[in-house]
Amino acid sequence: MQNDFCSPESLLASFFSTPEQEKSLLLLVGSSGAGKTTWCRSLVETAQARGLHVGGLLSLAVFQEGIKTAIDLLDIQSGERRRLAERRLPQESTETRENGKYATGDWLLDPQVLTWGESILAQTGPLDLLIFDEAGPLEFERGQGLISGLKRLDACRDRLAVVTVRPGLYAQAARRWPWAQRVDLEACEAEA
Repeated sequence: MQNDFCSPESLLASFFSTPEQEKSLLLLVGSSGAGKTTWCRSLVETAQARGLHVGGLLSLAVFQEGIKTAIDLLDIQSGERRRLAERRLPQESTETRENGKYATGDWLLDPQVLTWGESILAQTGPLDLLIFDEAGPLEFERGQGLISGLKRLDACRDRLAVVTVRPGLYAQAARRWPWAQRVDLEACEAEA
């Protein structure tokens, strides 16, 4: 089934070919920089062009002089964009909270933007297509962050939900949602 879902067009054709499709969850797996967000943006554009009701969140990389320095969170429905994370400076400690912000790996996350994202995921009604980019270590390993996104996926509220995860977190995602289908973005690139 991997080949069927490598492009947004083929994915939508598979899931929206009949009016009464079962609710489904797709785990889009790829390493940092593999193109998960780019793929999701293309899926959103294609779905909107088909007249589907689309919502959720995209995590957009912000680059300065070719270096990823920040991550913005984009509300797909409103188009509103807020700064979610900034790259941690090398001299900063590795504590889990710094100056009121959550810290994960190289990133400092703004709790107010996480709260904003939480409300979007919790309050948006059922959708034809939900994008949750991305469920990461904050959610899976610490039980913090965009937890309402995980709960929404648990409840199967949307006709099709696509959540991005990194390979190191795939096993946790698959345990939580054993019914989910996997698309490995790097395998898709290799087949292209």
